[in-house]
Amino acid sequence: MTDQSWYAQTAYGWNEVPQQERSAERPWIMRFAKVRLPWGNTDEITSVNHLEKFSPKTLRQYEEIKKEREEKIAAHNYSPTPQELIDFHIRDDHERFRYASLPASSHFWLYMKAFGKWFFYIFFIFSIPSHFVMTSATTEPFWELTKRSIFEYYAWFFGIPLLSWAIGSIVIKHFPSLWIKPSRGPIWELNRRTGLVTVFDYKNNGEYKKNGTIGELTAPFYEFDAYIATSPDSQGMPMNVLYLAHRYRNIMINFGALLCPGPEVQPACALWDFIQNYMDVSRPLPDLPQYEEYRHLDPTTAEYDRLTGRNPRFWIDMDDATFKQVVKEMHRRVANIDTFQRPNLMARYVTYVD
Repeated sequence: MTDQSWYAQTAYGWNEVPQQERSAERPWIMRFAKVRLPWGNTDEITSVNHLEKFSPKTLRQYEEIKKEREEKIAAHNYSPTPQELIDFHIRDDHERFRYASLPASSHFWLYMKAFGKWFFYIFFIFSIPSHFVMTSATTEPFWELTKRSIFEYYAWFFGIPLLSWAIGSIVIKHFPSLWIKPSRGPIWELNRRTGLVTVFDYKNNGEYKKNGTIGELTAPFYEFDAYIATSPDSQGMPMNVLYLAHRYRNIMINFGALLCPGPEVQPACALWDFIQNYMDVSRPLPDLPQYEEYRHLDPTTAEYDRLTGRNPRFWIDMDDATFKQVVKEMHRRVANIDTFQRPNLMARYVTYVD
């Protein structure tokens, strides 16, 4: 689809989308509380959490670590850590955006730290007014009641979350071998070079249980549509999540782990713009910090940067104050995104039956 040999013939370019079959009618349960997002007319935008994923400060730290590693390798005195030898199955570069999740054993320690921390704060905040209400309802002296409450009640309410927070923090900081483990494999992949979307199948593939072979459900990117699914949380508030669904087969990607469900639809719309821009080889890679080191490896992006004279260290040399302003501006742009006012340009190439 493109004359640049680095890309596969199946690479996606918006100006080269083929005519397609009529879409399959979705079951009613798949249409309930789901809104299809239009294709095309994208902005240079993404969800704010994706922009903040790698700050310039983080990029500089990685650059320093990489430089030190290369110097040690050149001096023949470099020994990789055990974690460096683990394949976490995560990729986010000029070729593929592949997502994988840490195993349950890793999440256990992360949750222990997070829940311990937040429950400690919650108990502490609510215990203050409760304690004053309790002291006002008794004749026992304030300090005597306080000391007795600490040993009889607060030690349990505060001690368990504090212990959980402390153990989780110690393990995560000082014993990485206990919690940093490889996942069983990737979950999904968006491949810019090939133009294909892949969902890795573990449940419906008997070969995985037999010999560890992971199934792959693959289709061209242009055969997917983006949807925002809305469901209530425990308090009844609407929570919105972005997902991709194949137009003709039962292949879906839920992006809830990438962008947490929330009450606003704009972040999900911004993420959809990013995905379209990332996959489109007729335009350069999205100009985000994590892609700066790969821009020269992508032909379309390298040519764009040559013609525009883009500073190859635009992000990594950016100061913290400027980056904060960039993040603030992205918040504004995401809030004002016009996704629902756009026509669905994919309707030129496919007839939607629902």
